[in-house]
Amino acid sequence: MNLNLYGFGPEHDRKWIIVDCGVTFGDLSTPGVDVILPDPRFIEDQKHNLLAIVLTHAHEDHMGAVAYLWERLRCPIFATPFTAYLMRDRLAERDLLGEAKVREIDLNGRFGIGPFDLELITLTHSIPEPNGLAIRTPAGLVLHTGDWKLDPDPLVGAPTDAEAIKALAKEGIMAMVCDSTNVFTPGEAGSEGDVRAELTKVIGEQKGRVAVAAFASNVARLETAVLAAEANGRRVCLLGRSMHRMAAAAKSVGLLQSCAPFIEEDEAGYFPADKIAFVCTGSQGEPRAALSRIANGDHPNITLGKGDTVIFSSRIIPGNERGIFDMMNRLAARGMTLITERDRAIHVSGHPCRDELRQMYEWAKPRVAIPVHGETRHLIEHADYAKKLGIKQALIPKNGAVIEINAQGARIIDETPAGRLHLDGNVIVAADAPSMRERRKLAYAGAITVAMAISGKGEIISGPDIRVIGVPDAHEMEQEDFLDAMADAAERAFAALGKKARRDEDEVEEAVRRAVRREANRLWGKKPVVEAMVLMT
Repeated sequence: MNLNLYGFGPEHDRKWIIVDCGVTFGDLSTPGVDVILPDPRFIEDQKHNLLAIVLTHAHEDHMGAVAYLWERLRCPIFATPFTAYLMRDRLAERDLLGEAKVREIDLNGRFGIGPFDLELITLTHSIPEPNGLAIRTPAGLVLHTGDWKLDPDPLVGAPTDAEAIKALAKEGIMAMVCDSTNVFTPGEAGSEGDVRAELTKVIGEQKGRVAVAAFASNVARLETAVLAAEANGRRVCLLGRSMHRMAAAAKSVGLLQSCAPFIEEDEAGYFPADKIAFVCTGSQGEPRAALSRIANGDHPNITLGKGDTVIFSSRIIPGNERGIFDMMNRLAARGMTLITERDRAIHVSGHPCRDELRQMYEWAKPRVAIPVHGETRHLIEHADYAKKLGIKQALIPKNGAVIEINAQGARIIDETPAGRLHLDGNVIVAADAPSMRERRKLAYAGAITVAMAISGKGEIISGPDIRVIGVPDAHEMEQEDFLDAMADAAERAFAALGKKARRDEDEVEEAVRRAVRREANRLWGKKPVVEAMVLMT
């Protein structure tokens, strides 16, 4: 996730802009939650001083939260044409297109928002129109790089505007807020041009159907896959909603114009195996993506099998290993050949490696380095590396850190609330909401429900009736015996209560709940969620 705030002015009347506002995705620790948002409570409390959201590019971790959080913030959104197209698409999904104003900024554009004089700096990345942001105020200039790399042959868009960065250096950059993702990787990330040449060769070596799995947002890679297929006499069928969405966004700004029209899914089956290629979503093993459905054999239109090849023109994002390998095993079990970046040079990163970072610091010459976009170990390494490159000062910020920047340097002066929100279905909840804690417990040890009816005299007239979810039924612990033991525990707990307590619904429920949970732990070794329901008649 990325949510960066830049403020200028006295504390009682400080004006703010947000730079990027993205999402991350759930994992096994967030059962039922696919999308995670940054918590904007700090700026939400002073949204009367929030002037705008400025987006550096269209990746989900930089713009994916805007549509979910806009109603809390209610300010204009500034973006270049490609990013603006996708932003409007997301706002339309939330029925916000009529309310939220998206203002398009030209590439290399310079524009003012309150006390901020902003200039877009053309960079290269794995998506069209990535921008650094030069932020000028009366206090001085800060360069916010966003995501970037150095690619002399990016295929889509212009190379990094080194002259613009050098011009900023002459003006004097107080601080550079810079991408840290690949700081441990020596050398350079590599060029999309080299990937195109290798992918064309790889597809030419295949005889059966070919599927290329890639990040939909990497339009250069999408174009590469299409042109590599066409160079080998194959027509292309796009699979996956996000792939179609990105293709439409690319065409809206004049990209993908040299590609032949895409084949519809229901027509692809009529093409000979060596005359068709699929470019699909699902490179990270996402369960509902096109490639996972092919692996499961439940895609409505596409079937791949023995003699066919799946090419992963992507990398494994840390945390996704299990889902990806499971999907790969299912594909292999169907007889498909798998080719990954470890086999051939068919992927390059969109983030700067050490030589590229060195070059950026030589161009920009900031007084202060502020590493972002990485885990703690990345930020520490980036700060150390910047100092080795001659940068006078480097800060290692934590989420929520308030950093004061001026001509003399930078320092952390305060800390704001900074956390996570979960998109739980259609509802946004705090990451530590009781519902999420309960769901984690349910995922770990299941649930037991105990129902009883008690007379006005304090006697059991029905029950205890036991229902269980997620409790094992095995030779060591047969479920019938387990249910009987839970009922016995409930009865003993009730019998141990005094006469007055037996007629108190809350006291009976708590006593029964505790007793059943203890007995479950004694027999099973786990403490399930236990709910006791008592009806007093």
